[in-house]
Formats: sequence, C-alpha cells, structure tokens
Amino acid sequence: MARDYYGLLGVTKDASDAELKRAYRKLARELHPDINPDEQAQAMFKEISVAYEVLTDPEKRRIVDLGGDPMESAGAGGGGGGFAGFGGLGDVFEAFFGGGTGSRGPIGRVRPGSDSLLRVRLDLTECATGVTKQVTVDTAILCDRCQGRGTHGDSRPSSCDTCGGRGEVQSVQRSLLGQVMTSRPCPTCRGVGEVILDPCHSCGGDGRVRARREISVKVPAGVGEGMRIRLAAQGEVGPGGGPAGDLYVEVHEKPHDIFVRDGDDLHCTIDVPMVDAALGATVTVDAILDGPTEFTVAAGTQPGSVLTLRGHGMPHLRSGVRGDLHAHVNVLVPTRLDPRDVELLTELKHNRGEDTAVTSTQTEASGHNGGGIFSRLRETFSGR
Repeated sequence: MARDYYGLLGVTKDASDAELKRAYRKLARELHPDINPDEQAQAMFKEISVAYEVLTDPEKRRIVDLGGDPMESAGAGGGGGGFAGFGGLGDVFEAFFGGGTGSRGPIGRVRPGSDSLLRVRLDLTECATGVTKQVTVDTAILCDRCQGRGTHGDSRPSSCDTCGGRGEVQSVQRSLLGQVMTSRPCPTCRGVGEVILDPCHSCGGDGRVRARREISVKVPAGVGEGMRIRLAAQGEVGPGGGPAGDLYVEVHEKPHDIFVRDGDDLHCTIDVPMVDAALGATVTVDAILDGPTEFTVAAGTQPGSVLTLRGHGMPHLRSGVRGDLHAHVNVLVPTRLDPRDVELLTELKHNRGEDTAVTSTQTEASGHNGGGIFSRLRETFSGR
C-alpha cells in the first residue's frame, strides 16, 4: 500500500506549495535530530522529509494522486502494466499470469549515499560549555579523477547486452498454477542497465573512493549522553557520485570524579565533620561552570540532608537555562577519640540528657527531623 504522504504532513490533497512548506517547517522544528534526539522522532523526521520532497515534485505528486508511490521501486521505473505503481499489485498479476512486461526499469547508477554515525567522548565540562572537536572520518568521497562518472577519459557507459538496458532478466517456470514469470536483477550490470567498459582507473567505475578526512564538529552547550548532532551532506557519497548522506555525531559523556548528572541537575557529596554539622559551617565546591562555590551548612544539619543551589547546574540545550546543583551531606562521625575527646563528648551527653532510643514510624510521619530513614526508604522504593 502506498504511503499517505499528505497524512504525514497533516495537509489535505489540495494543499498549495506554501501550505506544504509551512506544514513541513512546523514538524521539522519538533522532530529535527538536533532538537529531538529520540530515535522515533528521527525516523519520523526522515518520513516527513521524504513526503515533502515527493509532494513538491509535480510528477511525483501526480503519481501519488493516482494512488501510487513514486518512492517504491515498483512505481519508479514506470514499467508498463496497468497496475504499475500500486504497491506491487502488478507484480502479483505478472508473476502468475505473465501479463505485461514485468519490468521495473533499471535502478540507476547514481544513487544517494548512506548516513554515517560517529561517536565522540566528552567530559562534563565540555558538555557544559560546548566545544569544537576535530574528528577523523573514514568514508566514501567523490572520485576527483572522473568526478563521479565512473568512466576513464571521454568514454561513456554502454547499454547492458544481457538485459538490453532493462536492469533485470526474466525467466518462465512451470508450476501448479501454470506458467510463472519471475524477474531478478541482471547479474551483469547488477540492475543498473549499463556497463562501463572502460572504468576510471582510480575508482574502478564506482564514482567514489574511500578516504580519511578531518571534520570540525561544533558541539553546543548542554548536550548529554546519547544525543546526536547532525552534519548535513557529510556522510558517504553515493554510488555513481550520488548526493552524500548525513553524518551523525553521537555524544558519550565520560563519568566525572565529583559530580553525577541527572538531566540538567548536578549532584555531589560533601563530607561534614560531626561538630561542623552541629555548629554550622561553610563548604566550598569547585563547580563546573562557576568555579569555587560555597554551600552553607546550617547548624543542626542531619546526615542525608540535601543542600541546593538554584541555577548552578548544567545549561539546558539551546536555551541557556541552567539546572540546579545539589550537595548531599555525609556527616563524619569520629572513630578514634583521645581521652580529652571522650571527656568532652561525655560531658555534652550529660548536659543534653539524650539517650539512645528506637524511633517509631509514626514519630517520623509527624515531621520530626525532616523525616528519618524509613521515610527516605519509602521515597527511594516508590520512585522505582
């Protein structure tokens, strides 16, 4: 079945070129790989791009309006039978009843190139500030000797003698249903319909050669793990010197020694001596973008408390709005005490009149001490 190109763009069949352009731009702003790294969005972006290309081409749009699909091989060659271009239905009739020529036409020697994927590893600072990276790509480029023609000198491709230029050969076999005609790509020209008798000495007739080249990749601030940057027409050049595909650079983020990233937020752990947690103190953290940054530890801060600095996290991609920086407090209890330390702590205990006791969950629920271990456990497991 032919694809619903109008439905992909969300327009009616009588849409003008201007309406097609507006619809495409609106969808592209939502689905473009540079904006939406989701794989489904990227696949949908390719679909709407094909739809826009088809509907803005008068001849291809005419085929769509007749019920065909110009991007399917069955409709691309214009092969003669009355069912050509209708989702391959003509092939079924031709295979069992031998009707029509069954020809799909040659596939063409010049074809678009494939997209390429390259991975780059960035540290947290590079993801936060943005960076320009030089990457090495092994890819297919246009043959500079023949400029994609594939021929040597002034020679030209010739029509294939095996298939007569059709790009395929047919055979008839007997079956229970009678005579069955089948078609397959020509083994001589591989479906192209042409052969190069005097190929280019550099590319061997392919119109492209393998080469290693350096590409400058501008990585925007705020990128994260798995995001992809699209470089248009920087992928492989197609067979016969066809248009190059796109190059996608996928970001892999290196683990940081201090910070853990959660979207645009950053988390770290600070060790606070027991006395500082009781009396209050100031802790300095070397933040990614802000340099030395101070956290105020209030008197009476409890183990597991989280101190937050708004707007000191990672920048959001393409907006500049920054997330938050969270410091998780780890209170250090001394394990080695000299006699004087024991004396002071014993005196403190007597002065405060505190004894070790079991805390009930009801006491925690009343909000004492900001919630205890059971509250934190509930939050942890409910978040899974």
